[in-house]
Amino acid sequence: MTLQITGKNVDAGDAYQTYVSEKIRSVLKKYLGREVDGHVRLEKVRGLFKTNCSVRLASGLLLEAHGEGGDAYSSADSAVERLETRVRRYKGRLKSHSAAATATGRRKGDIDVRDYVVGVAEEDDHHEEVAATPLIIAEASHAIVELSVSDAVMRFDVTESPFMIFRNAAHGGLNVVYRRNDGHVGWIDAEPTAASRVNGQAG
Repeated sequence: MTLQITGKNVDAGDAYQTYVSEKIRSVLKKYLGREVDGHVRLEKVRGLFKTNCSVRLASGLLLEAHGEGGDAYSSADSAVERLETRVRRYKGRLKSHSAAATATGRRKGDIDVRDYVVGVAEEDDHHEEVAATPLIIAEASHAIVELSVSDAVMRFDVTESPFMIFRNAAHGGLNVVYRRNDGHVGWIDAEPTAASRVNGQAG
């Protein structure tokens, strides 16, 4: 397994790297039994330590987990605990999904999109007019993949993302799954006949 461990605003020393590496390897060996690649980033923000884990599975699926604590080791413990929960949940759901359904191979309905981070300037009394084009401070490319709703929920549930857009394999329309405040996953289907399909009625 290639596990890259880095620090941001803090030094991820050898002791921390060994500690978190052994814990992650133990979890992955227990549930997956194979070598995978991953990245761990230790960050210190206003006295709070944060450990972010990202593990790329053989299927291409990205598992993410985040932990916080008063020191680097407690934040690592929290992150690995969440990672183990997500790996266990992923393994459980695989039993009811085919390998083809979770593979990352492109489908005919997949589309490539650009993802932009837009800077929002504070109001300035000296500038009454707001620029017509917002300031883009970061951009990346992503693929909106074609998935069933259950596969989309499974992929989304093992990440730290607040939402995920996918193309519904049942009708080709764009759908969104997102994290609700109550801990559940919300699903938005923009198709006009979505309500009738959910209720089991003919469209």
